[in-house]
Amino acid sequence: MPLDFDAYWFWLIIAVILGTAELLLPGVFLIWVAMAAAITGLITFAADPPFAGQLIIFAVTAVAATVGGRRWYSANPIPSADPLLNDRAARLVGETVELTRAIVNGHGRARVGDSEWNVRGPDAPIGTCMRVVGQEDGALVVRPVTAIE
Repeated sequence: MPLDFDAYWFWLIIAVILGTAELLLPGVFLIWVAMAAAITGLITFAADPPFAGQLIIFAVTAVAATVGGRRWYSANPIPSADPLLNDRAARLVGETVELTRAIVNGHGRARVGDSEWNVRGPDAPIGTCMRVVGQEDGALVVRPVTAIE
């Protein structure tokens, strides 16, 4: 071991550093590598393998933990409080918009809040109120607002 203390402390300290880094940099898979370092530290405490063996144990457990973690997250996705957070067009479905450019041949523009979006729908003049019913290729799909709505 290159350091002058028990080898298992090296692995446990690395596990704590990687676990802390995971808290500071969420979204990276450092927690699985931290788990591998902790397992390597526990095995080193129990069996005291040579340093090369410790590196092999760490590499194998890091790969296994990362693959296992990815599979677990795929099978058990974390539900989002706002699943449409990054899909602004989907959030606009059901909203009423006003055309700023007439829809001609199925294409026009509409004001949405303080911006304008490309829209697709039946031909209509400027100023027509339309209901957003979907999205297609980055454009909002609109239909005329009916009197019943």
